[in-house]
Amino acid sequence: MHRRILVPGALGAASLMLAIPASAAARTPGAPGIGDPYYPAYGNGGYDVSHYDLRLKYQPATDRLEGTATILAKATQDLSRFDLDFLLDVAEVRVNGAKASFTTSGEHELVVTPKSPLAKGTPVTVVVRYSGVPSTKQAYGFTSWHRTPDGGVAANEPEAAWWWFPSNDHPLDKATYDVSVQVPDGTQAISNGTLQSSSSSLGWTRYNWRSDKPQATYLATLALGRFDVTTGTTDGGIPIVNAYSKDLGANDGAARASVERSGEVVDWLAGFFGPYPYSALGGYVPNTNTGYALETQTRPFYSPRQFASGSNVSVVVHELAHQWYGDLVSVRGWKDIWINEGFARYAQWLWSEHEGEGTAQELADYVYASHPADDPFWQVAPGDPGPENQFDIAVYDRGALALQALRNKIGDTAFFTLLKGWPKRYAYGNASVADFRRYAEEVSGKPLAAFFDTWLFDQAKPAVPAARTALSRPAQPKSWRKIAATNDVHEH
Repeated sequence: MHRRILVPGALGAASLMLAIPASAAARTPGAPGIGDPYYPAYGNGGYDVSHYDLRLKYQPATDRLEGTATILAKATQDLSRFDLDFLLDVAEVRVNGAKASFTTSGEHELVVTPKSPLAKGTPVTVVVRYSGVPSTKQAYGFTSWHRTPDGGVAANEPEAAWWWFPSNDHPLDKATYDVSVQVPDGTQAISNGTLQSSSSSLGWTRYNWRSDKPQATYLATLALGRFDVTTGTTDGGIPIVNAYSKDLGANDGAARASVERSGEVVDWLAGFFGPYPYSALGGYVPNTNTGYALETQTRPFYSPRQFASGSNVSVVVHELAHQWYGDLVSVRGWKDIWINEGFARYAQWLWSEHEGEGTAQELADYVYASHPADDPFWQVAPGDPGPENQFDIAVYDRGALALQALRNKIGDTAFFTLLKGWPKRYAYGNASVADFRRYAEEVSGKPLAAFFDTWLFDQAKPAVPAARTALSRPAQPKSWRKIAATNDVHEH
């Protein structure tokens, strides 16, 4: 600390200096990344979003999107400026009603400097007016916007928001959404949650969707095109909205025969994972040429290629299992991807058992025997696979194998208590692999650190009891082809 002697002539200036809040001098820029080591530039620091209000207009003939995003947030530090993740062309930014200056930085950063600094703990309203052609935008050499013959689709993991709305793009910052989209008559707009209303005027139709539970940015989706929409209700009373592009061709029947069973699947999954956590359900199949499916919250995205060989309810089970494991409880960091994918794959194994096409243990035996000790499969650690292996098949199959091993170790009673209790413990929040290990120890009463190291972190094939190794070449379960046909879900 420095002490300063004031001469009388300086007293007036000193009084003015003392009147300035101490925090004013400490206001600093928010970090351009939220702190995820896998993706250092994803997300942002300095604020927490509670709600996105997106008012959009889309022209399918040109793929032009115009939008006004209103973002409600709270400053988590004294802020001089902050970043949003975004790619389209920005015309104006306002912060708390006043025009803000802005610029771009890096691959996908919109840097906003408000007219007045923001004090920690204060509410912040950010309005961004923008436009552009999403299909012309790339970051890091790729796009997450899928141009279709009749429109476009935003769906990808771990990033998709940049192509259609400014955001704090990381699962740690979940928010609720209102998505209002104006499209030419004859074109539809599909998004998450419930359709609040639709209305037509002067050749345009506006669709208003609401997602009223916390939702990660990559789980927000937008599909624009010509769809056949079906509706229904689950036995549990959840309204269902499914949508199929009108030009799916030969894949149309198989897609419908799979996705139309969503209500049945959710009611069945609720028996393992607890009550379905949202007030809306469905799925959509646009005419895209991508291969993967994605668990976009309440309304998963499915590629037509998922149904190229016929109906496949197993992929629907996978994406709907994510509504609990991945959506309701999201990763704390992207290294925790096993919390999403290992459990969704294991749900497919449970469905196989339900359908009489192979038990979870038979599938585990088959996976284990299919990969010799020197297979690179065992070099990928599902508990922290690295960004280059985040969607490697080992995260899915070795991840599910770890769950069957856990079931064998702690017994069915503790295991199924764990499956149902985990989503309730961390509902609408985030958790890590370490959190799951601690919770498993709490539920089972067993120390499990060494077990989790063996099955999730060691880069070697785990040893198993002799009774299991006796089956050196177990028969392929009947369900295996259906499960393997969903492997494209990880090709993001």
